[in-house]
This record gives sequence, C-alpha cells and structure tokens, in this order.
Amino acid sequence: MKIGLPFAAIVASATGLACTTPASAQAVVNVYCSVQVEWCTLAANEFQKATGVKVSMTQKGSGETIAQLKAEAQNPKGDVWFGGTGDPHLQAAEDGLTEAYKSPHLAELHPWAVKQNTDSGGSTVGIYAGALGFGYNTELLAKKGARAPACWADLLKPEFKGEVQVANPNSSGTAYVEIATLVQLWGEDKAFDYLRKLHANINSYTRSGTAPIKAVARGETSVSISFIHDGVTEALAGFPVKVTTPCEGTGYEIGSISIVKGARHMANAKKFYDWALTPEAQKLGAQAKQFQVPSNKATPVPPEAPKFADIKLIDYDQAKYGKSAERKRLISRWDSEIGSLPKP
Repeated sequence: MKIGLPFAAIVASATGLACTTPASAQAVVNVYCSVQVEWCTLAANEFQKATGVKVSMTQKGSGETIAQLKAEAQNPKGDVWFGGTGDPHLQAAEDGLTEAYKSPHLAELHPWAVKQNTDSGGSTVGIYAGALGFGYNTELLAKKGARAPACWADLLKPEFKGEVQVANPNSSGTAYVEIATLVQLWGEDKAFDYLRKLHANINSYTRSGTAPIKAVARGETSVSISFIHDGVTEALAGFPVKVTTPCEGTGYEIGSISIVKGARHMANAKKFYDWALTPEAQKLGAQAKQFQVPSNKATPVPPEAPKFADIKLIDYDQAKYGKSAERKRLISRWDSEIGSLPKP
C-alpha cells in the first residue's frame, strides 16, 4: 500500500518516490515506512514542520521493503527505511544495502536499541520494541463458547479450527519473528512440527503483519498471531479485541531505522534518522495510537503500551536470526513444509 501525502514531492508512479531536480534535491527525503500508515503520515508531517524538508513516503511491510532495497541496490530510490521488525534491517546491513552511521543521540537510547546498532556494524538502530502474542475477538469466542488462548499449545485445539490468522513470512517481519521465536523456544524440528499442526487451524496467511489483528477486530477471524501493541490499538478504537502473550514464552521485535546505501539525499536521510531517535519524534507513535515501547530513555512510555516486565520474553537472538542466510533458510523451509500444504 502506498500513501500520497499532500505536502510530498511529485511521486513517481513506479516507486512512489519523489523525483527531484538538483535545485530541489536538498529539500527532499524519500522514506520507506514499515509502521502503520497513520504513524507514517504523522511522522512525515511533523518532520517537515520541524526541518522544512519534504518527505515522500511509501508504506509497506518490512519483508517487501527489503526485497525492494535488493532490487534497487544498483540504483537506490529510497533514502531511509523507517520502522518494521529488526531482523530484516539486520539482514539489509549484512547485505550491504544500508549505510553505517553513528547518531549523536545513540547514548540516549535503551541498551536493546544500542545493541541493534552494534550487531549491525552501525547500520541500523532500534526505535521501538514490541512483544509477539495473540489477539482475539471476545464476542466471537463467547458465541463459540471457547476460552481465549493463553499458550502456543492452545492454538492447536479443535475449537480454533479455521479460526486463526497469521501473516506470510515472505512478506511479513511479524511472521518471521513468530517462526524464529518458536525455533528458539523448542528447537527447529519441534517448531516446524508445531507449525504443521497449526496449519490445520489457519484460515489465511496474510501479506501484512497487521492484517490478522484487523481481521480479528472486524470479526472475520477469532484469533491472530500479532504484536500485541497492534491489538491495543484496535481495542482503543472500540473493537471487541483483547490481547495476551503465550505462557511458554514469546519473542519480540526491535523496530529499527536504517539509511539506504547510496541514498540520493544523504544529508537529509541523516537528519531524518537523528530526528527519529528524539523524544519529540518518538512521542508521535502514541499520538498515532501505536503503543510500542520507545527506544529513547527520555520518551514517555504510553500507559497503554504492554508492560514488558509482565511478559515471559525469551532471550531472542536478534543477531543470529537477523542473518541473511538464517532468515532465507527458515523461510525456505516454511515455504516447502508449511506454505505448500493444501488448505485445510
């Protein structure tokens, strides 16, 4: 999905990005945005107000964005990649698709955000964190007389046949975090055995990581595997949605920001990157009703944000599962063993 912003530079039909003349080049930055569209729009507006730099924004999932960066490697169109799960940002760094940069705001960040920068050789940094869990529609479960899932094992129960939705890891960073989480919890073979069993209860593998929780909110499915902050957003919008995290333990994302290697507007890309690490910029997530935990220690944590201290988090190995070869291998195995299965 692409969004056209009224203040943005002229948008090229093939890429959604601005075409600039040399005279106007200094006043533009082209951003690939992998958070919710409302946050993308607000960030673009506020950055322009703060700096006078116009933003041309393309909103798409992290899996799609890294594919685009690879396709454009010899002729980069984007300048900055904002948001989305950290694993593909680490992969982009490893593949030489992003630029090493040390922001003056680095010392202001939580250790988990700084570690993302260290693990990437300086080519990405954390801007928020979010835990993986389940969203569920309270009204649908009440009608079915089913209890809300509290553990990964619960999703295999007969009452959830055809009632669970999750994204496709080829296009969604959320779905890749799910696979990597299960592998770290149980070992790879047991994790894929679980995914095969879970397939019988899946009604759709969506393109976007946020699509399943939106389907839960609309009453199209009973349960989703989602980042729980996305469920909070739907609940606050008035939908009959609640969230929980699995009893066995769960993984988490470190949403990140990266500068594209060979960015056409490098000075403005660094300006946007620095701005995104400030409390002023990070407050915008909550304003857009997105409730991740911000990375700058001075940014107020929204009261609606899930409390990490109350969640059984695994020691998620961001460095290992952000490796290009590991990500490619796990997704390839998912394609051959799960994605190729007939619909239940």
